[in-house]
Amino acid sequence: MGKVIRGCRRGKGSVYTSHTVHRKGANSFKALDYAERHGYCKGVVKSIIHDSARGAPFAKIQFKHAYRYKRINTTVVSPEGMYSGQFIYAGKKAAVAIGNILPLSSIPEGTVICNIEESPGDGGKMARASGDYAVIVAQDHEKGTARVRLPSGSKRTCKHTCRAMIGLVAGGGRTDKPLLKAGRAFHKYRVKRNEWPRVRCVAMNAVDHPHGGGNQQHMGKPGTCSRLRCAGAKAGQIAARRTGRVRGGGTKTDDL
Repeated sequence: MGKVIRGCRRGKGSVYTSHTVHRKGANSFKALDYAERHGYCKGVVKSIIHDSARGAPFAKIQFKHAYRYKRINTTVVSPEGMYSGQFIYAGKKAAVAIGNILPLSSIPEGTVICNIEESPGDGGKMARASGDYAVIVAQDHEKGTARVRLPSGSKRTCKHTCRAMIGLVAGGGRTDKPLLKAGRAFHKYRVKRNEWPRVRCVAMNAVDHPHGGGNQQHMGKPGTCSRLRCAGAKAGQIAARRTGRVRGGGTKTDDL
């Protein structure tokens, strides 16, 4: 009987949990209220900061509370062009300008957006990585939905009441500069989680992984495996529909 493989150990947590101690806060819009649903709220960018383990800059935005004498502090990923002291408007009647937060029903087709809500009021879940953006492809006012093209290229239908921020996420050139040395990779992943360095499975012993062992480094069996295979043997390309490079194929004419 072999050891517990790395994939199973990661699922348990323990030393593989995320390192969250230095993070500045969650990425989220302010709570959706009556003022935002029917008009707009005015906020100001207090500062743009670095958030540990996040590639994109982080903006601290402060809104006035619509009904009480207090402030609402939020943190969201910063779009390209946002600056400290900038006024941010959030709501149905806000202008289509960089950094403003609008429901999808108020954003015209072809607009570049980021930080999109999956469901109304969840604070923004999609297109949040540095340099990422999505595009509104089509609006269906009868059904109350919008068709959005995500950074992956896939298209998704979202409710009109879902909010999004205008613009693309800042920090887009981050991956252009190579890490070059192990020390930089160490500090990059140190603040994320225990995922570096990663030992190749064929370099392990047979007791450590299904792909380990042998006089030469080779898997010795197909790289694909069943979804129903037991935990210790489920390694490689799990339940793969296809493998190999994507070659050929026609062009898709349906843009919706």
